[in-house]
Amino acid sequence: MKMSRAPEHFKFSLGVILYPLLLVFAMLIVFWFELRFHQNFTDHGILPRTVSGLQGILFSPFIHATLQHLYNNSIPFIVLMGGLFYFYRAVAWKVFLLLFLFSGFGTWLIGREAYHIGASGIVYGLAAFLFFKGIWSGHYRLTAFSLIVIFLYGSLVWGTMPLDPGMSWEGHLCGFLSGLLLAFFIKQKIPNPIKYEWENPDFKEENDPFLRHFDENGNFIEFLPEEEEVENENEIEDESSCVEKNDSAIRKEK
Repeated sequence: MKMSRAPEHFKFSLGVILYPLLLVFAMLIVFWFELRFHQNFTDHGILPRTVSGLQGILFSPFIHATLQHLYNNSIPFIVLMGGLFYFYRAVAWKVFLLLFLFSGFGTWLIGREAYHIGASGIVYGLAAFLFFKGIWSGHYRLTAFSLIVIFLYGSLVWGTMPLDPGMSWEGHLCGFLSGLLLAFFIKQKIPNPIKYEWENPDFKEENDPFLRHFDENGNFIEFLPEEEEVENENEIEDESSCVEKNDSAIRKEK
């Protein structure tokens, strides 16, 4: 009696697709505006340990240096944000906003003296949160998604190391650590997967076709009253059909 229906906790909604797309669309609008009107918003990014650089905590995720930079962040952002809103919708906005702030503020604290821009810190935070939260949850669906995340974006870990002087590894590291900490501290009640019909909250024993064959003492009842009635009706119908066949055979002989 295994259930084929998915748990109510994991239900697709329009926000799973809409929210990530709207945020990426905002990044595209900012990039288009820079190209169209020959602007450069880099100085609105995070400039570590300066008062003016604090504005970058809010603005930097929407600013990208090149189209390739924007593309590299957009695809994983959509995938990971979609996973966040599908599997953790009760805390999705909370996690996103905290990642937004923590990754940016961490970059402001430890970053090199240069402008740090791009949404990659949030991407690293999302990847870390989804991976560690799924592993620690013990839920088979979340664990499976964690393995998908590590398969698709496991190589991101190299971005947290100072290997490329033109890359904000500090932002990546702060985003990753923020996601790890949020996965540990943010709690969301995740129901145990329903495997059998009797685990369903609205399950009623009197409606179960198998359990109805047992009385209150646990004795097995081979035929229920309604089944006996159907059986008797079938026997009567069979007898009637036999009589009709015999009558028709007698008429043919005459």
